[in-house]
Amino acid sequence: MSSPNTTRWIGIGLLGLPIYGALTFWSSLNPQPDPSTHYEAWSHFVTTNHWVLTHVLGTILGLIFAIFGTFALGAYLTTSLAGHLGLVTMIITVLGSALFLPEVGVSAFAAPEEGQAYLAGIEEFAKLPSIFADTVFVATSLLVVVLLFMGNVLLGVAIWRSGTLPRWAGALWSGAAVLMYPLGLVIAAAVTGSTPPTVLVGAFLIVIGGAWMAWSVLGRGSTEAVGVTAQPRVR
Repeated sequence: MSSPNTTRWIGIGLLGLPIYGALTFWSSLNPQPDPSTHYEAWSHFVTTNHWVLTHVLGTILGLIFAIFGTFALGAYLTTSLAGHLGLVTMIITVLGSALFLPEVGVSAFAAPEEGQAYLAGIEEFAKLPSIFADTVFVATSLLVVVLLFMGNVLLGVAIWRSGTLPRWAGALWSGAAVLMYPLGLVIAAAVTGSTPPTVLVGAFLIVIGGAWMAWSVLGRGSTEAVGVTAQPRVR
């Protein structure tokens, strides 16, 4: 495949990043009630079709787009001044996103069952003692936060240092990671019990930064293609 075509396909792959941001923004617009203080309201909330659709079409599909977009970003960064950093951070970020997928699946499909059990009068369901699976779930959740936060912050640094992508798109990307993970997922798990507004702001920054990078690469691919077709044929 020629270089202009490769750049174009990478640019198309990068479109997964703003799509991921937009889907995350949509799925975070209506946060759940805190189950620790409003368990009945939470039970009603998680048994709605809206809960399942926003998780499947918003969070899960968004993470899939994020993985494809991160692969494209890593591939593009390998030819830049931050090639090694871009490759390492791509691996860290994709690993975090992949580990996050089963957790979101549990939330999408298991939470409605728990809520339905409570509303049906089976209150003992929520009082079941913790088991090994719960411990592993918590440990995996902590690992996901660390990997996604570290990977995305360093990915923003790699974008800034690349010399080929818009530097401030990298700053937006790192800023989004701060808002979505320590100020988003951690706050939700430890304090609020629901998605804080910082996740919405972070998702919005991802839309801007991701679209900016995709536009830059697609524009460069078009320019390179024009340059190739404009070259005289040597006989």
